[in-house]
Amino acid sequence: MRTITERTALVATTAVAILALTACGADVGSGASATPTQGAVGPPSTSQFSPTPRPTNPDRSGDLQAAAAADDATRVRDLIRRGAVIEARDAQGRTPLVTATKNRAVESARALIEAGADVNSKDDLQDSAYLYAGAEGYDQILRMTLDHGADLASVNRFGGTALIPAAEHGSVSTVRMLIDAGVDVNHVNTPGWTALQEAVVYGDGSQRYLDTVTALLEAGADPNIRDAAGRTALENAERVGQSSMAATLRGHRPN
Repeated sequence: MRTITERTALVATTAVAILALTACGADVGSGASATPTQGAVGPPSTSQFSPTPRPTNPDRSGDLQAAAAADDATRVRDLIRRGAVIEARDAQGRTPLVTATKNRAVESARALIEAGADVNSKDDLQDSAYLYAGAEGYDQILRMTLDHGADLASVNRFGGTALIPAAEHGSVSTVRMLIDAGVDVNHVNTPGWTALQEAVVYGDGSQRYLDTVTALLEAGADPNIRDAAGRTALENAERVGQSSMAATLRGHRPN
């Protein structure tokens, strides 16, 4: 027989065991195996850390912008094939085609245009591939934009067509290309200049500007349109001392 001391120790041991099982949420009375309670803290479910599935065609527009700027046409085509968004914009609102154009990346621009890039999409500065190529005299890219739906009536942030800055820069081949495409030679921009006026006012009277003015006059540019100050192209040429330019303007006979 157990002594009183032994029985007391046994009862105490049993009580401790019951308390421990109760703390773990076990059903002591039924003898069922212990299961975690609703609020129990245990190891996290592996599903909590499962990686987010990648889309089948991830947007690689950042990579496409970089490839366009670097004129890496092979990578441009590869990224497009893998699902890069061709019209995605960067922080300045530039599409990859605008980025390519502003970096004079001819082959990247070609790859993008052939893939369907919009030649008229504008960035935050209101530059499109067409407008910027025309303004800067990037004739290879300009030719591609003209062949793929360039909006000849679209204007830049100064309210001018591509022809006006082309004339300002004395880009004779670009001016002729835009004239042949059908751009309005007498369009007046927001500051009040036509292409003819800008070729005089911002030009230096050198041969390339004389050729630019001649091309514009032969295409029907009106030398009598006055600027915001009320002056004609001839009056401006005389005012800035461009004698050869003034002679060219005086000698013009409308067709």
